[in-house]
Amino acid sequence: MKETAYLLQSVLVSLWWLGLASDQVFFSAFQFEEIPPSAFWAFLIPDLLLIAGLSAIRAHIQTTSIEHVILGAFAYATLYCLNATILTASGFLPTGLMLIGLAYNSFLTFNASFFRVCSTTMTWNVIKTLIQVVCIWILALVLIPYVILDAFDALMHPSMGPSLGVGLFLFGSFSVLGLTSAFFMVRDGNGTPLPLDQTNNLVVSGPYQYVRNPMAIAGIGQGMALSVIFQSVPILIYSVLGALVWHVVVRPSEERDLALRFGEPYEVYRRQVSCWIPTLSRRPS
Repeated sequence: MKETAYLLQSVLVSLWWLGLASDQVFFSAFQFEEIPPSAFWAFLIPDLLLIAGLSAIRAHIQTTSIEHVILGAFAYATLYCLNATILTASGFLPTGLMLIGLAYNSFLTFNASFFRVCSTTMTWNVIKTLIQVVCIWILALVLIPYVILDAFDALMHPSMGPSLGVGLFLFGSFSVLGLTSAFFMVRDGNGTPLPLDQTNNLVVSGPYQYVRNPMAIAGIGQGMALSVIFQSVPILIYSVLGALVWHVVVRPSEERDLALRFGEPYEVYRRQVSCWIPTLSRRPS
């Protein structure tokens, strides 16, 4: 899992710099006001060596020391971007991207610490789940899309037309799927959807009868619906990258944890029910 995740990171960082060098609109979206482009390009070699280069090495050599170096490089760059944003009141997209990269590498380095069994009452689990849903939706479906649209000078009201109607329908449908999945996770799993506060029981009811990861599908679908509403290719790319990262990084860790905690019942469930495509013809036994 980690090997693929670090290889993905190496490729994405390299492609990001290639995009900066080849497209002025893309480059402008990641700039800080009052900071000259030369200061931005000063990060090229450190980025390619310490993040892209070491990530490629870590993809082939299993060693935690390289993981810590990469994490430290991301931490330094993130703090630089945060300070630049504070000083210039700009550059929210690059700073947000660095924060996501820092979280990504923190998960890779300390992924075992992100899974903890919940031990509270049903009422408290409901409250915590509602708080989680609100916070994640605000971050992933409001703040990040807003920053993306603003960075690409596409911040405007959605235009009336078929795309708006289709997008709103899709967004509502995927939102209902996410909320329904969370309900069954709390009711039958005796926990919450968040890995840091996960369920005590294996959930195979509700949407989980037909697909193993309905909440991930719901979140990705909501993002794609927003790309339709705002007719935004950058938001679509954001959603697709989110799906790719979830599949390559989060899913393997989550499945390994579920197999360790629930054993054969989970293995049977995993064989019977698909990860992404609903298996309507059969249900887990």
